[in-house]
Amino acid sequence: MDELMQKNAPQPLGLSLATLSELPADIARPSYHRSALTPGIVHIGLGNFHRAHQAWYLHRLMQAGQAFDWAILGAGVRPYDSAMRDKLLAQDCLTTLIELSPNSAAAEVTGAMIDYLPIQQGNAALISAMAQPGIRIVSLTVTEGGYFIDPAGGLDLTHPDIQHDIANPTTPDTVFGAITAALALRRAAGHGPFTTQSCDNLQGNGQITRQAVVTLARHQDPALADWIEAQCSFPNSMVDCIVPATGTAEIALARSLGVNDAAPVTHENYRQWVIEDDFCAGRPDWDQAGAIFTDSVHDYETMKIRILNAGHQVLANAGELCSVSTIADCMAHPEIAALFNRVQHEEIAPYVPGVPGMTADAYVDLIANRFSNPAILDTTRRVAFDGASRHTGFVLPILRDALAAGGPVEGLSLVEALWARMCAGTREDGSAIDPNDPQWDQLNAAALAARDRPMAWLEQTHLYGDLLQEPRFARSFIRWLTLIWDKGTIAALRDYAADRAV
Repeated sequence: MDELMQKNAPQPLGLSLATLSELPADIARPSYHRSALTPGIVHIGLGNFHRAHQAWYLHRLMQAGQAFDWAILGAGVRPYDSAMRDKLLAQDCLTTLIELSPNSAAAEVTGAMIDYLPIQQGNAALISAMAQPGIRIVSLTVTEGGYFIDPAGGLDLTHPDIQHDIANPTTPDTVFGAITAALALRRAAGHGPFTTQSCDNLQGNGQITRQAVVTLARHQDPALADWIEAQCSFPNSMVDCIVPATGTAEIALARSLGVNDAAPVTHENYRQWVIEDDFCAGRPDWDQAGAIFTDSVHDYETMKIRILNAGHQVLANAGELCSVSTIADCMAHPEIAALFNRVQHEEIAPYVPGVPGMTADAYVDLIANRFSNPAILDTTRRVAFDGASRHTGFVLPILRDALAAGGPVEGLSLVEALWARMCAGTREDGSAIDPNDPQWDQLNAAALAARDRPMAWLEQTHLYGDLLQEPRFARSFIRWLTLIWDKGTIAALRDYAADRAV
């Protein structure tokens, strides 16, 4: 990042509609008038990814004079969303996006979002906004762990937040409760349905979202559930762009480019958005900004989730244990990079179908190149966060396929052993790993017990199910975790690379 800072940086201007014309000439900015925009989308979960991805595609359409009736209202359902709301409202909901190529940075200000709804207990403002007839899409980036999925793959009806929403349908706590409440109001008023569009990294994210909304509605009002099933749509999608968290370095980079943005977003120079064309109330022409509409979303999302998202988990825990701070640094680390390349080509790619113009092995090489971009300061800590959701969602389905096919599983077993060792809470150098998972206390206890009895980790049946009864996996996992505790992470990585533990 420091290499990208300009030595003679312009004096940064505070970001707002009033200062747009005064920004440095090389910072692109909206060519459309924000006063001409009207809302058509409520987006819940205004993190960096949404602003660098979905909002950017809409901004590109607006730059072309289109989609002015599809502007975004930002929203959140958790108290911590208030901090982002305050930052964005103070700068008129504008966002500075900084595209980071390996040796350069280019900035643009986007303006597709025009307001951020209040964060309230009971979500009254959010429900009211979604109930308005002009809102035709409600989109989500609430992370993989925000879907309340039970071990069987359904909606977790035992979760306290879901139980609250069943008992209190007009004052819900969850995003799905808010959606069902808004749809109930629309149905009663005759306003018609909206499309609920998940943009999270879940295989079949549209089906998962449909299941959550319909299941919750059925426990509140069966007639409403029937109406949602018949009238609403939940398209599947695959989203892809590496977007690091924002910290002091990213804010300083924006300032060095001439803009004082309290919440700038850095991102790689690559985007992909593949969408099922299933919108019950219309949609923007995102394909004119580069999105792909197709009936084969599943193949694209399988490739991305299994190679990119699972690949992140291959790297992140080894990186944390070895005090390697970023994904790019992991790819520059000989032993960690060797693990990534071998596991990807031998144990992941064989279970990934190709898509038009791209084989699985070619996609592995593309991802390796993207992960190696030194300008993207994507931390191993961010990538390792919520491993309980990410391993179960990204890694373990591949492991099951490999076991069923009789393929090698040593590398995937090593990945799981590295996660178990990381959850013990210390790095190889003795430094502490701060809690990094909503289930950290449970994971940490299992990881510490597994030091002497490795099966204690696999006995977490809410994660592994019947995988602990798979002898090839169990034997391999036990061997790797024992080796890691006895001789260290690097020794295990070197043994894997040399086939000595196979």
